[in-house]
Amino acid sequence: MPKTLIGPQLRQLRRQHGHTQAEMARRLKISPTYVNLLENNQRSLSVAVLMALTESYGVDMRNLVQDAETTRLADLRAAVRDPLFPDDAPDLTELRAAIDHAPQLTDLFLQLYQSHRGLMDQIKRMSGGSAAGDLIRVSPETAIHDFFRDHGNHFDALERQAADLRRRIGGEADDMYALLKRHLRLEHGIQASVSAIDEMPDALRVFEESERRVYLSEALDPINRVFQLAHVLGLLEAAEIVDELVLGSRVTTDAGQARLRVELTNYFAASVLMPYDGFLEQAEATQYDIDRLAASFGVSFEQVSHRLTTLQRDGARGVPFFFLRLDRAGNVTKRFNATAFTLAEEGGSCPVWDVHGAFRVPGMIVPQFVELPDGGRFFTVSRTTDRPVISRQTQDRRLVVAIGCDIEYANRVGYALPYNMSDPALFSPIGISCHVCPRQACSQRAHQPLHVSLPLDTHRRGRTRYES
Repeated sequence: MPKTLIGPQLRQLRRQHGHTQAEMARRLKISPTYVNLLENNQRSLSVAVLMALTESYGVDMRNLVQDAETTRLADLRAAVRDPLFPDDAPDLTELRAAIDHAPQLTDLFLQLYQSHRGLMDQIKRMSGGSAAGDLIRVSPETAIHDFFRDHGNHFDALERQAADLRRRIGGEADDMYALLKRHLRLEHGIQASVSAIDEMPDALRVFEESERRVYLSEALDPINRVFQLAHVLGLLEAAEIVDELVLGSRVTTDAGQARLRVELTNYFAASVLMPYDGFLEQAEATQYDIDRLAASFGVSFEQVSHRLTTLQRDGARGVPFFFLRLDRAGNVTKRFNATAFTLAEEGGSCPVWDVHGAFRVPGMIVPQFVELPDGGRFFTVSRTTDRPVISRQTQDRRLVVAIGCDIEYANRVGYALPYNMSDPALFSPIGISCHVCPRQACSQRAHQPLHVSLPLDTHRRGRTRYES
């Protein structure tokens, strides 16, 4: 730290508290002589004494010194002590090393933290004074999404276990329903049967382990009956691996851990029905034709789309995709990601990204090339998927499934090949949501961004009322 002299400020602080130099020395754990030298500007202030002053006298170090590096250190120290960061805060040595060796990164982190604090303040005001921290929590869905993304959307232990089970089951894909029922009966003593909707009005699958029975609703089509039986086998044969993964995650709530178990068991079920090596080989051979893959493996469009995000085994990687499922209102009901694309957690996805356009053409694939504000370019396809119908009130309960990959992989995807991918006009400029999108002059803007002030001219009407 450059030479920092604070003699007059130190003397004023000591007198305000009615302390002698000896008392201040005792509080700061230094000698009275050193205090005297500091007050007379005969010694410069060290970081250790500066921190001791802030902790013993409750003063903001920025009020004592004007040195820019010291101010940055104070800001950084305050930021990392925020409850937002649950783990132990870095010590002074680490913080100083960050400032010395990565000053630009440190400044960007501080800017981001200040933006976060500003957003928290806005939320607090809008909520009538509720603590912003109580409103902004990591949802179980977000924690699960982050857990899958941290693992590259690939769990090799589950893949190996699923491959072993598939070998033991044997047979062909078109016989899978009978094969799974047989395996459950012979290996686990469990009977599977289909029940009338009136008998199971509120459930599609019930596994009564104590009764050794699995009940499937007749509302499930044959493909989803197969998947549910594979899921039950996952509960029985992959439980140890799943429990180990859940305990090693950062998902802490009971509900969140239960949800994570469901998603990991679904992963296992998909791996049984679409074994990794054969699925990857056919995906590459068909240029990721989702309908052809679904037909070959006896699964649904949505199941194939989800499975494509998991082909990330070292030495045998497929195209890295993201997966998103939305309802008519724009709510995200499922999301997984093996790309740099940032997926909206909740509703309010960008209207320029025509993912909702798939609702207008049920069953048809809607391709689109998009560009994010940071310049990242992606190719996406969207299509509707139908939900089980169990009553007149549940008809037309369609969702949209969207998958996408970075533009560098698009030449391996057949849906993208008819297009001239070198044409800049091909790409639609999108954002994640209006609240965080910095794009100006966007005709689809529905909200003022929270972190950017758009230019406004009272003499000019722009494309939207949020900018001129």
